[in-house]
Amino acid sequence: MDSHELALSSEQLLALYRTMVLIRRTEEQLARAHQMGLVPGPCHTYVGEEAIAAGVCANLRQDDVVFSTHRGHGHALAKGVSAREVAAELLGKATGCSQGRGGSMHLFAPEVGLMGTSGIVGPSILQGAGAGYSFKLLGSDRVSVAFFGDGAVSNGAFHEGINLAAIWDLPVVFVCEDNMYATEVPFREATRNQNVAERVRVSYGMNAVCVDGNDVLAVHEAAKVAVTQARAGNGPSLIECKTYRLRPHAEGMRDGGYRTVDEVESWRKRDPIATFRSELLVNKQADEAAIDAVEEEVTIIVADAMDFGRSSPFPDPATAADFIFSAQD
Repeated sequence: MDSHELALSSEQLLALYRTMVLIRRTEEQLARAHQMGLVPGPCHTYVGEEAIAAGVCANLRQDDVVFSTHRGHGHALAKGVSAREVAAELLGKATGCSQGRGGSMHLFAPEVGLMGTSGIVGPSILQGAGAGYSFKLLGSDRVSVAFFGDGAVSNGAFHEGINLAAIWDLPVVFVCEDNMYATEVPFREATRNQNVAERVRVSYGMNAVCVDGNDVLAVHEAAKVAVTQARAGNGPSLIECKTYRLRPHAEGMRDGGYRTVDEVESWRKRDPIATFRSELLVNKQADEAAIDAVEEEVTIIVADAMDFGRSSPFPDPATAADFIFSAQD
């Protein structure tokens, strides 16, 4: 997509690139930390899907809310959670965004609109609809975004959330990150109709589009339209983003057997960060010096985040029962 159609400045384009690189570099360091035994529990990285979080969240205000999945580090970073808070949380430290209690799959930062990630399949759809309903009742122009994978569209929550959002014209943007596999189950083997946007348009009467999820400008434009529509009170939309994860479902799991080496390599050639970098240079929207400066800045931020996480304390065992029950006066 021609960025001139989006009226994006060089600063805005570099900001998109920065978010994508921040997600990638953070995830690479977290994967290494997991291999070193520093991350307790699972670690699901967002490597290869960075264009979606960056393109969608660039259109949101801080008071807009996001509900995410087990693969939520990218959404957290794109919505404004610091790399320090994400790294510390995955390392189980008290300085993490969930005070070391959530880990990879349960990141919370309501102060920037991240209302939670979850290892359960599909709840973000219902939560997103619920938040949209509350915004409508309050007469607010805030927008709710629900990220979910292709595996969630076979879940009952998908029907319920999409249907309610459609009939009540809720200010929700549903983002289906179709990376072709639900863990190791191919999407083509889980459903007869793999066109999620078509399903939503035909069955629920909702605006829905399918875009290249590895093209940050295509995602940005689709999200801009959907968010603008929702904020104006004109109802929900769905964006189906075709993408691919370049690492295993979770660190430590196999990366082959259910998908071929050729398939993985063909998607590596469509790396969203490398592609966008090339486009910025070819279209003269940024020069090598500006791009290098962004990458150097991110390298420093991520190194600092990992140092911060490793040097932070674990939660005090005496606080183990905190936050389980609502405090009563």
